[in-house]
Amino acid sequence: MNKELNKLQSLTIELAKLPSETEWVEFKANNEDPDMIGKNISALSNTSALIGKKQSYIVWGLDDKSHDIVGTSFKPSVTRKNHQELESWLLQKLTPKLNFQFHEFEYDTKSIVILEIQSASTTPVRFDGVEYIRIGSYTKKLRDFPEKERELWRVFDRTPFEEQVAMYQQSKEQVLSLLDYSSYFHLLEMPLPENHDSIMEAISEDGLVKKTDSGLWDITNLGAILFAHKLSNFKALSRKALRIIVYQGNNKLKTIREINSDKGYAIGYEGIIESLKLILPSNEIIGNAFRREVPMYPELALRELVANALIHQDFNITGTSPVIEIYEHRIEIINPGSSLIAIDRLMDKPPRSRNEGIASLMRRIGICEERGSGIDKVVAETEFYQLPAPLFEMSDEFTKVTLFAYREFKYLDKEERIRACYLHASLKYISHEVMNNSTLRDRFGIDVKNSAMISRVIKQAIEAGVIKMYDPTAGTRSARYVPHWS
Repeated sequence: MNKELNKLQSLTIELAKLPSETEWVEFKANNEDPDMIGKNISALSNTSALIGKKQSYIVWGLDDKSHDIVGTSFKPSVTRKNHQELESWLLQKLTPKLNFQFHEFEYDTKSIVILEIQSASTTPVRFDGVEYIRIGSYTKKLRDFPEKERELWRVFDRTPFEEQVAMYQQSKEQVLSLLDYSSYFHLLEMPLPENHDSIMEAISEDGLVKKTDSGLWDITNLGAILFAHKLSNFKALSRKALRIIVYQGNNKLKTIREINSDKGYAIGYEGIIESLKLILPSNEIIGNAFRREVPMYPELALRELVANALIHQDFNITGTSPVIEIYEHRIEIINPGSSLIAIDRLMDKPPRSRNEGIASLMRRIGICEERGSGIDKVVAETEFYQLPAPLFEMSDEFTKVTLFAYREFKYLDKEERIRACYLHASLKYISHEVMNNSTLRDRFGIDVKNSAMISRVIKQAIEAGVIKMYDPTAGTRSARYVPHWS
């Protein structure tokens, strides 16, 4: 308590030293009109983002001209608007939701209130449907200053999600209690430093935290999303915890089990994989006179798809998280946001990530591939186990990959056979090989005497426009095939 009070009193002194007209601080004596407070929150949040400040402030108890400490009668903890607590009412009126906090304390026996406001991060903050901005010491509607609005959007475009702040102004001890720093050093195969200062220096160099002007620390989204002991400790990231849902049968009518992984992605990844291995059933197969159990879905394919869902999601889509849905005969891995690469070109196009900071650190840890060859491995694994081809789907809101349990060739429908043919041709092509009747027979586990069935699949794939002949002049027996985009 004393540390917190000392910090707030020091902040008061620093803010009082500022010029009278400051775009990111508003000084008041006793003005406690809730609507005016809401407008100022919008204006200060947007302005602080525009000028590169991490937070802004409203201070009650300092004279707005001289900045002398005069005290205030305003008490936000007991203030009501429409029979609601002030903070709750403001949260309902502000869009998107942002972090702000009232601090009530005394300085030299005088009551002071400081409202600490998070800077806007991905879109302008609106109060009651209207966006505001500070012009000098005045609060104005943002739409009346189009040049400011354009510049604000350029700021949002320049600030990656990973560099935005998940939690502001934490002490060294608070940071080390919120982040699993020992796992950070273990996963990167680095020795654990002997003291806290060296630990903070190391995680700061990797962008997990940032030191503030006051000597405290901001925890970045990168640090929290990968190494948080509990994502639920971070208000803006609490809805980004991965969920595993197990259903009875092949629909969503009855849920058997649900698991929420509240750990940061880097430290929780192996736990997610272990949970899947325990939940998913095995298939019994007979080969070379030996009976053995194999996983229903290849572990390597699951690892790649789970890592992709975590890393490549669109964090700007709020209220949703990566989800793994397990049905009797399939598993669906879904992440928020559309793929940056066309669905039919996932295997051959160079990798792209909207979260390169997360992807880079996860690559160093060894959770995802440097070359972006994860989808190639998924297709190769499903072929090795002769599973139906994975299904890749995308909308404006999500990307979904479905793996299917084993089924014999005769039970695959036309669309599934064509999809498997296309992915097989693509896999061969990027391996500097070409597909033919023989390779596709092997992929499906079909005997040579049934080559005609495979010829029909190839013909249907050509008619669907997903593959083409490598050499149109070649005869039937020597025909080879490549994907349509080659």
